[in-house]
Amino acid sequence: MDSVARLYLKRAEDEFLMAGNDMRISTEIGIKDMLGVPREKTFFSSVITHAYYAIFYCAKAYLLSKGIRTRPPEEHRKTYEAFVSFVEGGVLDSELLSIYEDAMLKAETLLEIFFEEKRKRGRFTYNIKSEANLPYARESISNAKKFVSSMKSIMEKGDNPWQ
Repeated sequence: MDSVARLYLKRAEDEFLMAGNDMRISTEIGIKDMLGVPREKTFFSSVITHAYYAIFYCAKAYLLSKGIRTRPPEEHRKTYEAFVSFVEGGVLDSELLSIYEDAMLKAETLLEIFFEEKRKRGRFTYNIKSEANLPYARESISNAKKFVSSMKSIMEKGDNPWQ
């Protein structure tokens, strides 16, 4: 694997680590107290975002390991489409694509809320408490763990269990 692909794989691992850390800060009172975080404060949206980026950077690392570079504009769309081609070609399992798509949907939903709020210039529109994102955050971490560990195994060991 080339050095740029390794850097993206490291970024994926770092994002996964941050997702886990934000989950622990959000759910463990002892950690909140130690860090001085108010007990009612949570970071579940951040967990979802970091989990998405773990998957995105891992997908980029895989594509780079195959000699495929994706760049702006629309880097996320291009990366997704290139990744899809490996699933459609039977090189990668479709479950990995499902995980990627689920992460993208969650990240896009958060982004849509942001843009809608920005458009409305701060008028209160949504009454979504952060706690409502807990099940989605847990699922995002689980998905990112499966995606990153599977793709890392494929890239580093050449071990593709679906071939």
